[in-house]
Formats: sequence, C-alpha cells, structure tokens
Amino acid sequence: MELCRATKRNGEPCKLPPNGPSGFCWAHDPSHATERRRIATRAGKGGGRGRPSTELRRLQERFEQLADDVLAGNIIRSDGAVAGQILNYARACLRDLILAREQEELVGRMENLEDALEAQRQLRNGKGYAG
Repeated sequence: MELCRATKRNGEPCKLPPNGPSGFCWAHDPSHATERRRIATRAGKGGGRGRPSTELRRLQERFEQLADDVLAGNIIRSDGAVAGQILNYARACLRDLILAREQEELVGRMENLEDALEAQRQLRNGKGYAG
C-alpha cells in the first residue's frame, strides 16, 4: 500500500494513504492548507475547560447548588448572599472576557480586510490593473 510522502512533526513518516496524484494525504496536501487552517480555527473556539461556555455552565451549577443549600438550611442566608455576590462577580468577569475576545476577533478581521483592500489598491494603481 502506498503511503503519504510527508514527514510528521516528530520526524516519523506519515502512515496515511495519499489522496490523488500529489502523493500526500489530505492532512499534508498543500492544496488543503487554507481549509485545514479554517477548520482548526473553528475547532479551537468550541467548549473545553477554561472556555467561557464551560465556565458559565459551571457557575450556573454553583448558583443552583448554592440556592438549594440556602433553601435547605445548610447555609446561612447571609453567607449564601455573599457567596452569590462573589459568583456574580465571576460571571461578570467571564462576560467581559467574552466581549474582549469578540472585539479582538473583530479588530483582527478588520485588519485583514484593510490589508486585502490595500493590496487591491496597489495592484490597481501600480501593477497594470485592467479594471
């Protein structure tokens, strides 16, 4: 059986079969680099430990447990109120983190668009654009 021509990061040869005439598997084929990057970017935005959606679920569970403990008399109401405030501060920090990440992503996307527009302008103005 024919194998991919690529070498993995650890120096071992890739053991996957090639896709088409390039001799590379899908994971190593240079023609799929853009799509692999897009998929990897989206994969990194999913859930997982330390991610906002996971942390928000964890905080929600703690709020619910705190409420149950206060109502059951396991925690003094004043202590429960203070604990609830502290959890609320944590929730506010997560909200701000999410907003900051969204802003950073938008700024990055805008910078990419500006770079692309500038490249088009340069192409039109100095490199024989026939438009």
